[in-house]
Amino acid sequence: MNNKKTVKIDMKQYGMFFALIAIYLVFAVLTGGANLTPMNINNLIMQNGYVVILAIGMLLCVLTGNIDLGVGSVVAVTGSIAGIIMMDMKMNMWVAILAALAVGILTGVFAGFFIAYLGIPPFVTTLATMLMGRGLTYTLLQAQTKGPFTDSYNFIGAGFLPSFKIPFGDGTLDVVSIIVAIVASVILVFSEFKSNATKKKYNFAVNPLWQTVLKLAVMLFIIWFFFYKLSRYKGLPFVLLIMVVLIVVYGFITSKTVAGRQIYALGGNRKAANLSGIDTNKVFFWVYVNMGFLSSVAGIVLAARNGSATPKAGDGFEMDAIASCYIGGAAVAGGAGTIVGAVVGAFIMGILNNGMSLFGWSTDIQKIVKGAVLLGAVTFDVLSKRKKN
Repeated sequence: MNNKKTVKIDMKQYGMFFALIAIYLVFAVLTGGANLTPMNINNLIMQNGYVVILAIGMLLCVLTGNIDLGVGSVVAVTGSIAGIIMMDMKMNMWVAILAALAVGILTGVFAGFFIAYLGIPPFVTTLATMLMGRGLTYTLLQAQTKGPFTDSYNFIGAGFLPSFKIPFGDGTLDVVSIIVAIVASVILVFSEFKSNATKKKYNFAVNPLWQTVLKLAVMLFIIWFFFYKLSRYKGLPFVLLIMVVLIVVYGFITSKTVAGRQIYALGGNRKAANLSGIDTNKVFFWVYVNMGFLSSVAGIVLAARNGSATPKAGDGFEMDAIASCYIGGAAVAGGAGTIVGAVVGAFIMGILNNGMSLFGWSTDIQKIVKGAVLLGAVTFDVLSKRKKN
């Protein structure tokens, strides 16, 4: 008797990897390979680091069936707080960072209180924080730019990890980047086959071997392409380390902890979650506090990347973060989505921005294209659910 069970690969989950590659290749053709250069790959990561950070936090909001419209304004406020403390008060950068994080957390507490304990809809609450945050930024900065910041602070958003370069071809190769790529590849392959072994042990359905190999091949190609390109430039950006730490931590929280499962339960059915003993108000509260915290991290990174605090910082970031989650496979109604999906969605948005800029499209056209991509992703989610029902 053959108890071997198989299941088809989840194309909604892994199709986005194919989409990322396809979009990248399209712009490689349109731009004559301009987006393939090591410098551009580095810029792609640095320019989208704060979007990835926001997308990780936004995913938790989306999982509850809601969004946070105030993240861009919190990015601006926290960046301006850091700038004022360093430039006007002449205080240490670590004081500025701690103050910015504290302000971000307080904005999350403010929004979380109104949403969780007063029952104000998240859309209305975060719309209010967006307006108040933007106004507060202009008030604090008096419509002026604070900067330039010190090199030690700018390192957060524009620095590189220590590297060890060797001659290679017509340039150099960073050995550290290659070692990291090898380690990441081994971890990916090991975790995939360990997951399949666990499923077989408990007689759960697994993907056919050829689908597993295809999925790994695509993901390994993406890993090696990016790390090789980085190794040919200046090595690993420091912001990449921040992103990886957050991806690992929040990936663990959402998939392996009780708190993570409670978020999915809340998004799936709030009444059922309440009946099962979950304090949904508490879950709502900490999700928005966490969003405030990650918004402050993004604000610190953005200010360091720009080398200054500006009133326009974070303008429109909330749209990119929300779009990243939906493009990455998160369900519109909540209860479904992954951290990896949100990150891939953020890079798809980044590749679109980067490719269209290199191709010479105006910002107006770029907004039309991004809006169409977002609408397409949400439409696909809604129609696929309708088909299942």
